[in-house]
Amino acid sequence: MQGLQSCVGIIDIRKDGTGFLRQPANDLAAKDSDAVVPKDLVHRFALKNGSLIEGSGFCSAGHDSPRMNKIDTIDGQTPSAYRRNKSFKKRTVIDPDFHYELGLHPQEGQLSMRVIDLLCPIGRGQRALLVAPPRTGKTTIMMDIAKAMEALYPDVHLIVLLVDERPEEATYWRRTITKGEVFVSTMDQSPQNHARLSELVQFRAERLVESGKEVVILLDSLTRMTRAFNNTIGGNNSRTMSGGLDSKVFQRPKHFFGAARNTESGSSLTIIATALIDTGSRMDQVIFEEFKGTGNMELTLDRHLADRRVYPAVSIQSTATRKEEKLLTSNILRKVNILRRVLSRLRPREAMEMLADRLGRYESNKEFLDAFSSDDV
Repeated sequence: MQGLQSCVGIIDIRKDGTGFLRQPANDLAAKDSDAVVPKDLVHRFALKNGSLIEGSGFCSAGHDSPRMNKIDTIDGQTPSAYRRNKSFKKRTVIDPDFHYELGLHPQEGQLSMRVIDLLCPIGRGQRALLVAPPRTGKTTIMMDIAKAMEALYPDVHLIVLLVDERPEEATYWRRTITKGEVFVSTMDQSPQNHARLSELVQFRAERLVESGKEVVILLDSLTRMTRAFNNTIGGNNSRTMSGGLDSKVFQRPKHFFGAARNTESGSSLTIIATALIDTGSRMDQVIFEEFKGTGNMELTLDRHLADRRVYPAVSIQSTATRKEEKLLTSNILRKVNILRRVLSRLRPREAMEMLADRLGRYESNKEFLDAFSSDDV
């Protein structure tokens, strides 16, 4: 269609300085119809990858895409306001200090969320790792987290990123998430597409933080993202490590996971990522070992509990949040520590079954803790 057209999309700036407006509906994939943002506009407005651009452009005969000549807003701000945004990397990073109480949302998976609130609370700016063997319920827990976030914290900008995922899982997520964004690179797409989408989603999240937003990314999975990056690098100077991984492979996925942070300015990026273990793959094990300890919250699922249909299949001993005293009150923390000591005397199955049973007797964690006594457990 010729003539003046409105242009809206997420900017993807190529190496030559030219930008293209990618569409969320297309999972930010490159299309011939994507509007072109000339180098001079990119330079004039100091545009950065991942910004949401709104403006207009002219589409000439014989071309499928408009060429922008006017920019009205950048990330919902005027160009002058956008220029005043403090850079993501220059913001002062602080510990998570606000607790997302996910167990307050009444849903089928409320028990799992209440267990998380007690044993590994998620705070604003958390860098959380959900460690899971196959078929232990990780997707269900991630979905329950997403539902609770949407219901309880509507001001949070929720992003779900699925890398190398089954197409039917992608459909399920899209039909479930009503307010957040879902970006998917399915298993039938190339590693290059997995890597490109991951990087552009990270840029998008950073731009949102710069504009003052609270952002939460649910990533499934960090393992498959690392595999994808491993398949996109290499060359004469590369060195192969244990598990068939390139020596440079962790730079980009660590850059993604490490972007999670709380800032003094109030904006934040929370990342909750899954890591796969016990898959029979040496590569997956090496990936997990590399990321183990890089987060400040770990939720570990237990295959033996899942095999016995004990849900949530949480390994209590291997699940915790660093500096949880900044998320929980001193009274709650004291009672949680007593609870942990009591549960540590039991076998894993007995401990999880007992905790689930006791929580089920009360409508909320507050009621449970108010009535809590070590003798009751």
